[in-house]
Amino acid sequence: MKTVIKLLLSAVAVVVTAYVLDPHVHVEGFGIAILVAAVLSLFNIFLKPILVVLTIPVTIVTLGLFLWVINAALILLTERIIDGFQVDGFWWAVIFSFILAVLVSFLHKLIPEKSSAA
Repeated sequence: MKTVIKLLLSAVAVVVTAYVLDPHVHVEGFGIAILVAAVLSLFNIFLKPILVVLTIPVTIVTLGLFLWVINAALILLTERIIDGFQVDGFWWAVIFSFILAVLVSFLHKLIPEKSSAA
């Protein structure tokens, strides 16, 4: 159940971020936002670790800033896969990635942790 809530909160973050970056990032509806959140989650689970390992030297030289390039690339790949989700270019994908990361982090902290009765 917690995974579904995180996915829905991530979709809300996608919608809010697209609204903030309105003329440059577009999401057609909440259903598309859920799909974007799901695809980005899958990319972050399976594809991002491979890309991070392959780009360790560049990431070290750029002091970790290359990770934003990887995030932007995953967003642009998501845009190619999902009709109804549009990002105007690389820099808008970087900005989208930054705002989305901040919002998702904030929203996921709102989910209460299970407390065990002692």
